[in-house]
Amino acid sequence: MTREAATQDELDALEELIDKWLETQKQELPILREVVRDADIPRRWYVRLEGEARDVSTVWLTLGQRTLKYETYFLPAPENNREKLFELLLRRNYELVGAQFGIGPEEAIFLTGELPFHAVDEHELDRILGSIWEFVERHWSAVLRIGFTERLKNNPNDGSH
Repeated sequence: MTREAATQDELDALEELIDKWLETQKQELPILREVVRDADIPRRWYVRLEGEARDVSTVWLTLGQRTLKYETYFLPAPENNREKLFELLLRRNYELVGAQFGIGPEEAIFLTGELPFHAVDEHELDRILGSIWEFVERHWSAVLRIGFTERLKNNPNDGSH
């Protein structure tokens, strides 16, 4: 059974809730560098988060009629050890809650998830950004070392961020 699509009023209210929540987070969340609204795609936000293992991660939030989709570009297509890397990511997916690794455009690795529109609130927005940030921080270095072994061997500074 599928849920009904959000009404225009519901979407407007959620858009306002997300805008206000992000504005508050800009003041309260030290790792939040920037929030930008997409000029071409309605109800899409780009949220740039400062990291430790990886300098910056941008989380795209896209509010649709049925879901809030969220994703971040995690890593370009691996140059080495593809099977080993994909196996590791599939094993990590088993442990992750609310997001999963996947192969996206140009064979790049993304972290993605979605939430039914009726479940979007400030607590879920906080969980989404916190989870994505934590998953990137936890897995970035190991995945980079596996997928770019040769490049890092030849230039060890490439993997620092």
